[in-house]
Amino acid sequence: MAPASNRLIAATILFLLSSNAAVGNLHQSPGFGARRPMLLPLFLSPMNSSSRSVSESRRSLQKSDSGHLPYSRMRLYDDLLHNGYYTTRIWIGTPPQMFALIVDSGSTVTYVPCSDCEQCGTHQDPKFEPELSSTYQPVKCNMDCNCDHDREKCVYEREYAEHSSSKGVLGEDLISFGNESLLPPQRSVFGCETVETGDLYSQRADGIIGLGQGDLSLVDQLVDKGVISDSFSLCFGGMDIDGGAMILGGFSYPSDMVFTESDPDRSPYYNIDLMGIRVAGKQLPLNPSVFDGEYGTVLDSGTTYAYLPNAAFSALKEAVMRKVSELKQIDGPDPNFKDICFSIATRDALELSKTFPAVEMVFKSGQTWLLSPENYLFRHSKMKGAYCLGVFPNGNDHTTLLGGIVVRNTLVVYDRENSKVGFWRTNCSELYERLHMDIAHPPVSLPSNHSTSPENESSHNSGVLPGEIKICKVNVDILLTIDPSNLKPHSEELSESIAKGLDLEVSQVHLLNITANGNNNSSLVRLAISSPGPSSCFSNVTATC
Repeated sequence: MAPASNRLIAATILFLLSSNAAVGNLHQSPGFGARRPMLLPLFLSPMNSSSRSVSESRRSLQKSDSGHLPYSRMRLYDDLLHNGYYTTRIWIGTPPQMFALIVDSGSTVTYVPCSDCEQCGTHQDPKFEPELSSTYQPVKCNMDCNCDHDREKCVYEREYAEHSSSKGVLGEDLISFGNESLLPPQRSVFGCETVETGDLYSQRADGIIGLGQGDLSLVDQLVDKGVISDSFSLCFGGMDIDGGAMILGGFSYPSDMVFTESDPDRSPYYNIDLMGIRVAGKQLPLNPSVFDGEYGTVLDSGTTYAYLPNAAFSALKEAVMRKVSELKQIDGPDPNFKDICFSIATRDALELSKTFPAVEMVFKSGQTWLLSPENYLFRHSKMKGAYCLGVFPNGNDHTTLLGGIVVRNTLVVYDRENSKVGFWRTNCSELYERLHMDIAHPPVSLPSNHSTSPENESSHNSGVLPGEIKICKVNVDILLTIDPSNLKPHSEELSESIAKGLDLEVSQVHLLNITANGNNNSSLVRLAISSPGPSSCFSNVTATC
């Protein structure tokens, strides 16, 4: 495998609203054979935007107020491994302009392409047009920012280790978080891109929503305003189910959540105090200091796989392979990488634990975080019933980097106020139901970019009569008289059959979940059907036919 510096993918979260007027379709990016790297921003341009430490800026929110503050719940769509990222939807400006942004806890700036950008790629949505927003203001040059050559506007620049970059001007406008948010729109500073290079130029997603630690981070801005508590959470879907959830702000955490300490002063990235790893209950013979090199053990939503220091990787690989020595090893899906892959009879991710060992992360406190096989394996993209190790050596980098694969079907709480990170095993596609979280009332109707200009209004509303609304995604429940254990291995075939029966493209059918329905060996299948694109949305009357 190539080192982490060549294999990281910036994660995002696509926020689709159930049966709302603002949602476009999901666009699939290339599969495994075209893994597109995007790295933690290890090489940042000099910024003078802050003379405060991270811990000092967090003290602006009094802890006694945290329990009374709202939160923003946002859905995640796409798949970290097949799509390359998760995206979430946010709306910027008045009237709102919609964007699909990669959610990245390793980035500290939120940015979207600006309308005057001549070096920006073609992305999922139109560029942001500041001139169409009545609430937009550029951030004027001041002593706390880097300024343009004319010393009129504040500018930003971010360079990523795989040589992609983003730069532009800083602007301030209202940012809205969608129909399910209890948090009203907030004025926030973001980047309006004038230049993109590398993967940032070629990616389908519009930009990045920065959840890292820094004054320009969206989380830090909301905390400094006192509108949310100093916390956010991510929950990525499992191996066979895409999507997930994101929450900005704190809430009532599960009583059995496992927490570990996180040192905000060590680095700008979210780290945890990992001390050891167990495979099938047996501790690997490693000195705990192996997990403490460079930035320590970093948890990053923008990284796809897990990367361990060489000694830790070798020990883990040998321990796992001893447990599966009877399995046939096969070549990986991409000849450019020497993946460690196995052929196995089952396609059901839930059955993997019968063959592959459990892995535990051991923290300094002595508590452990149990990983199932789906947290360290990925499905072979070219061979059915085959799986590959999703953990790789980190080359000359001594940082332990835990990416999205490690936290699939796990609620991860970044409790920044108390300097700790929590883990809770769950079904991320049903997170809000399992946490009994209330939805915002009343829901807010947010338009897509295609309705932001008067000249586009007639075409955007074509086919929709007065009193009707546009629907771009419909959630459907189907009851099938077949046991879930027999149905889940055929989830891909099920999606294809549904698409064919409804005369849709397969990319428009998104399987959300398969659960048992009572004790009568039947399955409740939950799926979402999206329109081919924002201009092809249909009316609510058509949706109910």
